[in-house]
Amino acid sequence: MQLTLITAGVFWCTVVEIANAGECEVCVGFLGRFYQTLKAKPAVFTPAIVEKELILACRDAKGKDNRLCYYLGATSDAATKMTSEVTRPMSSHVPVQKICEKLQKKDSQICELRYEKQPLDFSSAGLSKLKVAELKSILDSWEEMCKACIEKKDFVNLIQELAPKYTSRRPSFQSDL
Repeated sequence: MQLTLITAGVFWCTVVEIANAGECEVCVGFLGRFYQTLKAKPAVFTPAIVEKELILACRDAKGKDNRLCYYLGATSDAATKMTSEVTRPMSSHVPVQKICEKLQKKDSQICELRYEKQPLDFSSAGLSKLKVAELKSILDSWEEMCKACIEKKDFVNLIQELAPKYTSRRPSFQSDL
């Protein structure tokens, strides 16, 4: 009995350490937001409904979230399909961290995904410290392009113009049930 409690305690500490250390950042973030949207709907949690909603959410996913969907097999171009590793436990309300930990055992790439850190300072001075490649990366993450940008200040001005549109929102999942 005591050995079981110790094993359970070690297992729980591992889950907490993974979540705190930033491991599985994209997995925990994406599936956490996805789970919250499912809870907000008046639908029954069955594996079939969760899978349908996951595929719909992955259709609109961008960047690292889309890469996670690809690894899970929830995109149309995915080579493998292991969506049931997400849908079955999620339909039973298993915590997202545990789902991601099990996914990591199946495919370690899932927990290697990290969101790119966006600069918190979108002022002209803050953006001017970045390299042009970093400025382009910010625009790419927003799926924007600056065709008329010739100088660095052109990129800075465009990012400052677009920043309110992209920094105030978090990705959400919308679909009809």
